[in-house]
Amino acid sequence: MTTEPHRIVPLAPASAESGPRRATRIAAGAALAVLVVVSGCSRSASDAATPAAASTPQNLRLNAAQRRHVTIRAVTVTTLRGSLAADGTVDFDNDRATSVVAPFSGPVVRVLVQPGQQVHKGEPLAIVDSADFAAAIDAYAKAIVTAKNLRRIADADADLVQHKGVSARENEQAQADASSAAADRDAARQALLALGMDTATIAAVQAGAVSAHGKGVIRAPIAGTVAEKLVSPGTLLQAGATACFTIADLGRVWVMAQVSPSDLPSIAIGDPVDVLAPTTATPLHGTVDNIAAVVDPDSRAVIVRVVVDNPGDALKKQMYVGVRIHSRTGHRGIAVPSAAILRDDTNLPFVYAVAADGGFERRAVTLGARDGDDYEIASGLRAGDRIVVAGALFLQFMQSQ
Repeated sequence: MTTEPHRIVPLAPASAESGPRRATRIAAGAALAVLVVVSGCSRSASDAATPAAASTPQNLRLNAAQRRHVTIRAVTVTTLRGSLAADGTVDFDNDRATSVVAPFSGPVVRVLVQPGQQVHKGEPLAIVDSADFAAAIDAYAKAIVTAKNLRRIADADADLVQHKGVSARENEQAQADASSAAADRDAARQALLALGMDTATIAAVQAGAVSAHGKGVIRAPIAGTVAEKLVSPGTLLQAGATACFTIADLGRVWVMAQVSPSDLPSIAIGDPVDVLAPTTATPLHGTVDNIAAVVDPDSRAVIVRVVVDNPGDALKKQMYVGVRIHSRTGHRGIAVPSAAILRDDTNLPFVYAVAADGGFERRAVTLGARDGDDYEIASGLRAGDRIVVAGALFLQFMQSQ
């Protein structure tokens, strides 16, 4: 506490004053000294208690050298297309993938392919010891013989009926029997095709060069990549029920994105999509292909299906990926680069705008949706406002000094 120097009032010599008068003057002098000290202390305390002017950010002024650190751009109204971020998982394109189900029963003898292997349509995948396969070959061989014999009889009856050797009724019956046997033969051949027998082996059976045996071959129904191998030697297959392999064309896959129902109005089939995967340095591009008609009961989200080209098989089934859906429907608004937006001490966004006096002022803004590297500005800026789009951190640093 700072006090003003006080003047000490001299008193008269004791010999010149009487006792009562001298006591009165001493008391008056002491009171004056106390008043001066108290007055100084009060004034000093009052000065210390007076608050300084509120510290509010002042407009910054830069010299020519400092201005080279910032870039200024006028705000304009443009067409904005919002984007939506979501999470997704990779799945096979079911239009280009199939599950290979065992066409006959029996134990697996040998597996001929491994996951990741490229196969052609009709290529052998596994060999199965199957009584069903042997029975089908035997039935076809017998049907061939029966059809051949009945056709010979029918042809003979057709010749005899012209010479009255057989009745017309007997000829008609022979022709019907031959046609029925031919139909049975063709059905038996079709059964072998359904079991995966190639046409060359079927021709050998027709020629009698192949006898019935129980070694059935499971073949690839389409060309693609063996994505899953679900059997091994010794696995007992059940016809029409046991899944053995999954073959898929991995050049294109599906990404199943989970989207909140409140975001559906901004999404439409055909919207472009960027897929961010841990196995790729740059986004993969896809398209919204389908929007589910129901809400997932567990996640309460709607599944949006995205078709994505998959060069190099970078996307694997069940892989988690990031998805950004870009809306094709636009609206008018203001957007600024993300580098122009800073946060104050309370985490509220602001930009530096050129003030009327030529300085730079903080301008509070309300952010909207993000579109790439730009943010939509819902409020706080108008068309024609000039803001700092590069070097805003430099201004913030200067203002903090």
